[in-house]
Amino acid sequence: MPKERLALGLLAFAHLIISLDYTIVFVALPEIARELHFSGQTMQWIVSGYVVPYGGLLLLGGRCCDLLGRRRMFLLGLVLFALASAAGGFASDPVALIAARGVQGLGGAFLFPATLSLIGAMFEEGAQRNRALSVWAGVGGSGMALGALLGGALTQTFGWPAIFFVNIPLCAAACLIALLILPRDHRRGGPGRFDLPGALTGTAGIILLVLALVEGPELGWQSGPVVGSAIGAALLLAAFLMIERRVRDPLMPPAILRNPTLATGLSIIFLFTSSFGAILYFLAIYFQGVLGFDGFETGLGYLLPYGLILVASSSSGPLGNRFGMRRVLLLGIAVGGAGMAGLALVATGASSYAALISGLALYSIGMGLTFPMMFAAATSGVHARDQGIASGLASTCQQVGSALGLALLVPLFNQPGAGGAAIGGAAAVAQGFQYVNLASFGVVLVMMVIAVASRDPQRPRKGEAAPATAE
Repeated sequence: MPKERLALGLLAFAHLIISLDYTIVFVALPEIARELHFSGQTMQWIVSGYVVPYGGLLLLGGRCCDLLGRRRMFLLGLVLFALASAAGGFASDPVALIAARGVQGLGGAFLFPATLSLIGAMFEEGAQRNRALSVWAGVGGSGMALGALLGGALTQTFGWPAIFFVNIPLCAAACLIALLILPRDHRRGGPGRFDLPGALTGTAGIILLVLALVEGPELGWQSGPVVGSAIGAALLLAAFLMIERRVRDPLMPPAILRNPTLATGLSIIFLFTSSFGAILYFLAIYFQGVLGFDGFETGLGYLLPYGLILVASSSSGPLGNRFGMRRVLLLGIAVGGAGMAGLALVATGASSYAALISGLALYSIGMGLTFPMMFAAATSGVHARDQGIASGLASTCQQVGSALGLALLVPLFNQPGAGGAAIGGAAAVAQGFQYVNLASFGVVLVMMVIAVASRDPQRPRKGEAAPATAE
C-alpha cells in the first residue's frame, strides 16, 4: 500500500504539471506576443497550438496506453512535454513557439490518459478508486491556481521563457520517480493489433473538429477554414465509426460505449466542461473589465475558487464511498448550478469582489464535488485492458466539451445587448457574464436529468454481479 500511495502521488503530480501549464501561459500571453511579434490574429495560436493537437490525440493516446503500456506512455508523455517546453523557452519567432506548443500538446495527449488509466488499473473500483481520483483531481485543481500565480511571478522576475523552462525539472523528477515506483508494463493478451485506419481517421477527425470549434468564434462560422474543417471532421468521424464496426481490434471498441455508467460519465464530462469549465475563462475577463483587477490581482482572485475546488475535490471520494457516486454527482451539479444562478444575479450590480463570494463559493464547491465523480463514472465497469481507451474517451469529451462551450458562449458574451459594444465598457462585460452564467445554468439542468437517470455502479441490482475491473 505505501508503494501505491507513492504512485498515486506521482500520478497526481503529473496531473498538476498539465494543469499548471494550462493557466501559466495565459498570464504571459501579452509579453510573449509583444516580444515574438505575434499579430492579433496569430496570438490565439499560442493557446490553440497546444489545444488542437492535445484534444485531437487524446483518444489515440488512451488506446496506446492499452496496447503499448501505460508506464511507457506516461514516460513518453513526460519526455515530449519536457523537450517541447525547452524548445518553447528558446523560441525566437512565432512559428517556433507554435510548433513547440504543438509537441507539448502531443505529450499531454499521452500523459493525461496514462495518469487516469493507471489509476483505473491500480486502484480497485469503488472506495479505493474514488479516494484516488479525489487526490488526483484535487492536486490538478491546485495546479491551475498555482499556474495563475506562478505565471505572473515568473514572467515579471525572469521573463516569459521561464514559464516553459519550469516544466523541465518537474518532468525530469517525475520521470525518475516513475522508473522507480510504477509497475512495469505487461504484454497485452491476445493479438493486440494496432488499428491504423481507425487511428488516422479518428485522430484527424477530432483534430479538425477541435480546430473548427476553436477558430469559429475568431474567424466566423461561415469562413472557409472553419466550414472546411467542420465538413472534414464530419466525414472523417463517420468513416471512423464505420471502420470501428468492421476491424478485428478497433481503436475504440464499440461495445465499450454500451456500458451505461461510462456513457453517463462521458455525457456529464462533456456538459460539465462546456459549462462549469467555461465560466473560469469569463471570470478573468470579469475581474479585469468590471472590478479593474490587474494581472496579479486576477491571479489572487482565483485563489478562492481554486482553493474551494481543491477542498471539495478531496472530499468528493469519501462522500461518494459513503453516499454513492450518483448522489454526490447530483449534489455537486446542484450546488454548482446554484452558484451560477447567484453569480448571474449579482453580475451586473457587483462593485467589489466581496459581492461575488457567495456565488463563487457555491460554484467552486459544486465543481470540486463533481470532477472526481464524473471521472469515476467514466472508469467504472471497464475492464483493466480497456482503461486506456476509457480514459482517452473521457479526456477527449473534456477537451471537445470545453472547446464547444467557449465556441457557443463567446458569441453570447459578445453579442449586442450582452458583452458587445452596444452597451460598452464594464456594463457590457457584466451583462455578458450574466448571460454566460444563465446559459450554463441551463446546461446544469440537463446534467441533473442525466444524473437522476443513472445509477451507482457500486450498488448493483439484486442478483447482478459487479463488473470485472482486473485482468
